[in-house]
Amino acid sequence: MENLPALITFLVYSGALIGVGLWAARRAKSQSSFLIGERTLGPWVAGLAYAASSSSAWVLLGFSGFVYAVGPSALWMVPGILAGYAAVWLWAGGVLQTASRTQNHQTLTDFLCEDAGPRASRLIRILASALIAIGFSWYVAAQFQGAGQAFDDLFGTGLAQGVLIGAAITLAYTFLGGFLAVSLIDTLQGLLIAVVAVILPVAALFAAGGPAALGDALAAAPATYTETFGGRAGWVAAGFVTGLFATGFGALGQPHLIAWIMAARDTKARVTGAGVAIGWGALVYAGMAVLGLSARALFGSDAPAEGVFFRAAADLLPGILSGIIAAAVLSAIMSTVDSQLLVAGGAVSHDLGLTRAFPGRDVLISRAAILSVCAAAVLITLLLPSSIFARVLFAWTALGAAFGPTVVARTLGLRPGGAAVFASILAGFACAFLFEFILPSGPGDVWSRTLPWVAAFAAMGAAGFLERTRPVADIGLGDKA
Repeated sequence: MENLPALITFLVYSGALIGVGLWAARRAKSQSSFLIGERTLGPWVAGLAYAASSSSAWVLLGFSGFVYAVGPSALWMVPGILAGYAAVWLWAGGVLQTASRTQNHQTLTDFLCEDAGPRASRLIRILASALIAIGFSWYVAAQFQGAGQAFDDLFGTGLAQGVLIGAAITLAYTFLGGFLAVSLIDTLQGLLIAVVAVILPVAALFAAGGPAALGDALAAAPATYTETFGGRAGWVAAGFVTGLFATGFGALGQPHLIAWIMAARDTKARVTGAGVAIGWGALVYAGMAVLGLSARALFGSDAPAEGVFFRAAADLLPGILSGIIAAAVLSAIMSTVDSQLLVAGGAVSHDLGLTRAFPGRDVLISRAAILSVCAAAVLITLLLPSSIFARVLFAWTALGAAFGPTVVARTLGLRPGGAAVFASILAGFACAFLFEFILPSGPGDVWSRTLPWVAAFAAMGAAGFLERTRPVADIGLGDKA
């Protein structure tokens, strides 16, 4: 068997995950406990679980590969990511947490519908559930692709078999234990990812000869690689930086991340959890930046960008540590997939009202929805090839622009009605879709990161004006509550 020590390490780790799922399954008896854990999470669990859920294969494989390919100019993304963490936890977090408790919100869609009348609420729930299912299928597909790549690189399984194995393991404990299993496992995974984000970059930096030798190696690269703005100047450089920085604020509209804010037990837990999440993010992103630059010095410019993480692990670490690295990558993948599957299950079961149609079958319906989204993501992974970075960037941008503007408006004290929220969701997602599939652009493009938000706010304002000047029933979204 290829890389037997790594395989043994990973099997032990996977068995522990399934064990947690079986233990938590006995406690997931209601939809509230299955979807949001009864809002009892402490700061370390909430903060680490949020951070692990936000990282995914996109950070360990995608971001390290992005830095490897683009150079130090890729680091303009990091301040925006950390600012996005702070915005969700410390700025919008108070409104989200309070509304969740006082209005008994279990999902982000509940929050979006708070000021909508019955008919508008139904339409918003249908639209939001459909977009969450689409966006998360794309997002989860990126994680399954990372899992397939991990299994193939470490164990020689082939991409398709690796995708199926990763999907089966993640599905097992999420399907069994719901939010409690996800929160406990994501906490452990967050710690493991942080440890690996120190070990592997340090090993790569020393293999490259240390900071001085790394600087010499990078100096020999093309000039545009090491320049602050990657060879861009003037308005082009400003747009590049703005586009990368703005990426982080997509966190304000990510349903699977906002769930952790709603689940924090009190204000103190939320504020302390913010520090945990931001500190974790700073450590992990810095580590992946060092790894990407060190890999450029070690491997030159011709290595597959999203494979430098595994190549560094294979070349620089002994087999048993390679198993820990494999577990860390799959932790990053599964800690995102599990929370996304859970939210997608809630969107289909709770937000669409299926649990009211089938009383007493709350958890069963949520699990069926989770299984459906998981299957769709596997098919997208295998049938629609793309890079991990591109898949996540689309889903992150689209969901952020669809739901983030309403969160921002509510945080600012505005109360958009049903028509305004519906129009904003539709416009934000549609504009992001346009840039992804019709007018594709790179990760730093200012227009693809910002115009979907502009479109969403403009649609919200226009629909809100119509609500104030015409009977809402006339525009097809029912009476405002």
